[in-house]
Amino acid sequence: MFRQYELVERVKAYDPNADEALLNRAYVYTVQKHGSQKRASGDPYFSHPVEVAGLMTELKLDQETIITALLHDTVEDTLATIEEIERLFGPEVARLVDGVTKLSKIEAMGENERAAENLRKFFLAMSEDIRVLLVKLADRLHNMRTLHFIKSSEKRTRIARETMDIYAPLAERVGMYEYMREMQLLAFEQLEPEAYKLITGRLSQIRSSEGGQVDSIALAIKQALAEGGVRVEVSGREKHPFSIWKKMGERHVSFEQITDIMAFRVLTDSEDECYRALGVLHRTWHVLPGRFKDYISTPKANGYRSLHSSLIYENSMRMEVQIRTHEMHRLNEFGLAAHWAYKQGGPNQSIRPDGQVGWLRDLIEIVDASHDAEELLEHTRMAIYQDRIFAFTPKGALHQLPKGATPIDFAYAVHTDLGSMAVGAKINGRHMPLRTSLNNGDVVEIIKSRKASPQLAWLGFVVTGKARAAIRRAVRMKEREEIAAIGRKLFDEIAARLTGKLSKKAIKDAVKRLGLEDEEEMMVRIGTAKLDDRQVMEALVPGSTANLPELEDWPKQERAISIKGLTAGMGFHLGECCHPVPGDRIVGLRRKGQGVEVHTIDCLSLADGVDADWLDLSWGETTTGAIGRIRAVLHNRPGTLAEVTGIFAGNRANIIHLQMSGRDELFGTYEVDLEVTDLAHLARIISALRASDAVAEAERI
Repeated sequence: MFRQYELVERVKAYDPNADEALLNRAYVYTVQKHGSQKRASGDPYFSHPVEVAGLMTELKLDQETIITALLHDTVEDTLATIEEIERLFGPEVARLVDGVTKLSKIEAMGENERAAENLRKFFLAMSEDIRVLLVKLADRLHNMRTLHFIKSSEKRTRIARETMDIYAPLAERVGMYEYMREMQLLAFEQLEPEAYKLITGRLSQIRSSEGGQVDSIALAIKQALAEGGVRVEVSGREKHPFSIWKKMGERHVSFEQITDIMAFRVLTDSEDECYRALGVLHRTWHVLPGRFKDYISTPKANGYRSLHSSLIYENSMRMEVQIRTHEMHRLNEFGLAAHWAYKQGGPNQSIRPDGQVGWLRDLIEIVDASHDAEELLEHTRMAIYQDRIFAFTPKGALHQLPKGATPIDFAYAVHTDLGSMAVGAKINGRHMPLRTSLNNGDVVEIIKSRKASPQLAWLGFVVTGKARAAIRRAVRMKEREEIAAIGRKLFDEIAARLTGKLSKKAIKDAVKRLGLEDEEEMMVRIGTAKLDDRQVMEALVPGSTANLPELEDWPKQERAISIKGLTAGMGFHLGECCHPVPGDRIVGLRRKGQGVEVHTIDCLSLADGVDADWLDLSWGETTTGAIGRIRAVLHNRPGTLAEVTGIFAGNRANIIHLQMSGRDELFGTYEVDLEVTDLAHLARIISALRASDAVAEAERI
């Protein structure tokens, strides 16, 4: 543990203008506040914030960050308050400490719904000042270094899993690879102890049996480059044990089959020399096809820049070589933290999201759109983890996306509104399905319509957290609107049973009596049968239900409820059993907590609706189109199916799904789902099928 004067001297060594008195005061404050508290190791608790501050000095961060590191646990674990910290150390330190404290609470994720709000606040704080994240990463790294002192294996496993799932990916995303690698290694040791022992043991064997092979290969690389006229520094190392474990899992191979266990780093003085060194190495040794990556011309999302190539050394040994400048190496290892100490304008400017950490903006949108803590964690993991590809707009704007991203993901990456209005896409000038996976370098043009809205089916193929969160949010809003619409119509019928006309104040008072947020929430609860007639009437006019008989809860409607724009899968579910279309006589089944199921009046499934509330429904004037299902028996001869699809096309009916359900020597039976405008349209198609020589039978099902 650093002593007080040692910590101050380390800060003054790289920042002579640092306020020595303020640093001393922060050190004394944390010692006093944590007092006699002990860590699991038996050390005094204040040793932890002091060590975290020491890690910050290694990154040459400013005095506000060092003080934040010293104080980061005081609000959570002692009687200190943010107000007191602001008074003693200023508003900037108080804001940073508050941001770090927020992140400490995400450990409750999955157990506490407030975790979503805490995480949202943290990402907002992090977007304003990345130092919040840097302190928290150092805090987690030191906790991982002392994890073995915790007696509870369950707690050790939980902390290690959290580190692997959240903190290591965050460290990678801000380019702090040294932190990421150590976190992964320490978490790997806890989560997979047998695998850890196996791999580290095998690496030790290789080290002892092959002696100085890493050094000899590094020397050979340096000599080859010197002969090619390039002055470099070369260092070699074995691959990270967790990286080897991941490769074993991804490639389904044993340790012995991992051939590129050794990696070498070549450091040059300029970008031009990087490419010259690459040329020399490629002329000297054979290159493994498909294993070359140029992250200098196209950096990773976190700003990482380097050339990567895999070469075949003597005896078919594979080795990975990374070529970069000294400056790139410094930024690669410590990412945004390295930017801090060396950026123009001195160490007291805050780092805010720019192109290098634009993913932070996506995280903030994801947090705002997420419904609960579990969904939030799913989306943020997506945003943090995935490898990237690069795609372009028609005007040449570059967007980074995860591998497997689709045009919908691309549209949401450009702008949330563009994603919501997407109806089609051109990839490299060709119309392609919205579920098409994009490749590096694709030019994507999104075709949009102001009448369009996000579709529930998109969740089946989008991969970015931002797109999934936005789609789910839009679908929930649409569903809520539709349920509220039917709830309002039911409310009108309930209100009509009361004497006199209801005032706006009476409705507002009813909302309060029911303990709801607003009038819309009341309508949603009525629409999903979470409120019955009696509850609503009693809330509107207390005492009005005293003389009502029990069986009069659901009297017959005087008129059908007209529903505009029925949307399958939203607040109203069009029955899969009868496939109602505009023109059919329809009824609705309403069950508690669910949307309304819409069926035709003669649907056999209505027999199962005895426990539901029955609603008399009618199609709204603006309702256009639905899915009708037809069963057609075709003669088993060449060309009949083509003739039938021609009938569909001639009648302007789009085929949604076609499936053969039976076949014998003479006939084939098909079930076809068609987009039709109304019942008359479907009837014309069935008539045309029956008139065709290719069709033996045709009926609606």
